[in-house]
Amino acid sequence: MKNHPLSDRIIAGAAETYINLSTDELIDRAVQDGEGIITDMGALAADTGEFTGRSPKDKFVVRDANTENAVWWGSINQPIEGKYFDGLYEKIMKHYEGKKLYIRDAFACADPKYRLNIRVVTESAYQNLFAKNLFLRPTAGESDTQDPEWFILAAPSFHADPAVDGTRQHNFTMVDFTKKMILIGGSGYTGEIKKGIFTVLNYILPHERNVLSMHCSANIGQNGDTAIFFGLSGTGKTTLSADPNRRLIGDDEHGWAENSVFNFEGGCYAKCIDLTEEKEPQIWHAIKRGALVENVRFFEGTNKVNFEDTSVTENTRVAYPIDHIDNIAVPSIGDAPKNIFFLTADAFGVLPPISRLTPGQAGYHFISGYTAKVAGTEAGITDPVAAFSACFGEAFLPLHPARYAEMLGEKMRSTNVNVWLVNTGWSGGPFGIGKRISLKYTRAMITAALEGKLDNAEYRTHPIFGLNMPVACEGVPAEILDPRNTWSDPNAYDAKANHLASLFNKNFEKFASGANDEIKNAGPKVVSANS
Repeated sequence: MKNHPLSDRIIAGAAETYINLSTDELIDRAVQDGEGIITDMGALAADTGEFTGRSPKDKFVVRDANTENAVWWGSINQPIEGKYFDGLYEKIMKHYEGKKLYIRDAFACADPKYRLNIRVVTESAYQNLFAKNLFLRPTAGESDTQDPEWFILAAPSFHADPAVDGTRQHNFTMVDFTKKMILIGGSGYTGEIKKGIFTVLNYILPHERNVLSMHCSANIGQNGDTAIFFGLSGTGKTTLSADPNRRLIGDDEHGWAENSVFNFEGGCYAKCIDLTEEKEPQIWHAIKRGALVENVRFFEGTNKVNFEDTSVTENTRVAYPIDHIDNIAVPSIGDAPKNIFFLTADAFGVLPPISRLTPGQAGYHFISGYTAKVAGTEAGITDPVAAFSACFGEAFLPLHPARYAEMLGEKMRSTNVNVWLVNTGWSGGPFGIGKRISLKYTRAMITAALEGKLDNAEYRTHPIFGLNMPVACEGVPAEILDPRNTWSDPNAYDAKANHLASLFNKNFEKFASGANDEIKNAGPKVVSANS
């Protein structure tokens, strides 16, 4: 590990420091110190404590001369004065004194041109194993010469005093883009580490390097063509990007530079709820020695994980290095994409199963980041509810969403990439009346798009959403390609489509002031019954 004044201070004050331990060493330390146990599949199982998910209301960004006019301030990026960051930094440094600490050198961004060197300090071995699994790992000897650019100081056992420290409660995640440091206190949830660096890259790459940062999965075909998949939870992003005929670049975070798409990470952080080998074979087989499962429970009297047990949280997770998966791209880089897929599970049964987007429409639907929650998924939900997350990752965007959407439009025009909106949700009516679109048909449509079979197809235009819907697609019944044809009552379809269009328009209002005219004019148009 290369010397650094901050590292030197931490090491000098700590009782013990363990630097860049191997996977086996970290697992042994975690078990020895009572942080976790080994499951029947060979993974380390650990609990993250009080917090089993991110705490977005407790995330802050330091507002200073560098960020004042660049950051998209509001509930996503809550501003905090530098004096509070400085005070908490000193308190964490004091807190570290006399403790056993783990230090990890890692980096983000598989493309060497954009590499971000990171040094992570944790109080526990399991958190350090998470950082080793999720970030990219320096080769032998690299860490001895690596200059750390960003520091993450994780201190789960340190609690802030809101009255003094400017926080909402005792836990916090605080990002200082000028000091290049992330402070995490009061929470042992490892996802704060992962998403902290994702937030950093979502600022640095678009703002300073003209690289579009993306919350998406990506893969490469046998001919070297790259495809990108955006989609919120439940839309099929993991399933559809895991294609046996294509190599996986990564499953969650990527950058799109001038001539490349590259993974930010060196691992995956997958949900485990109701996991089975049949449903998610890649994830299932990745849970082995070296993987970290979080907040799971076991069948009584055994070390066999009960993946259906939600007694701690529904957000059970596994973190594993990407090489636990077969058929990956090495290194995790591809060429500029040929096709981009926006996946949505439309429970209203309105959107076409596949449609091709113009640059303006791509920007609009990118900003919208739409899917729908269905009845029964949450208490009180009896009808489908629209869910929007700007750029499919609103919680991690330091810049205005329109900035990312306009970059997407610029890249579409310069590369002639196809952008497709794919509805993996319902057809023939809303949830409860219609049926979910067959995965077989969705795969056939995506394959047709990837193979260029839809490039010169005949299209018709959706009267409300303005989407270009193919008239025919190999392996798919023609009647399902226009969703209105699948409803027994076309007038009921029109009413539901107008309803969904109004929800889109309402959601877009908060972004309109930052978007260009091309994007603003690409939204759906509510059509009156008499028109």
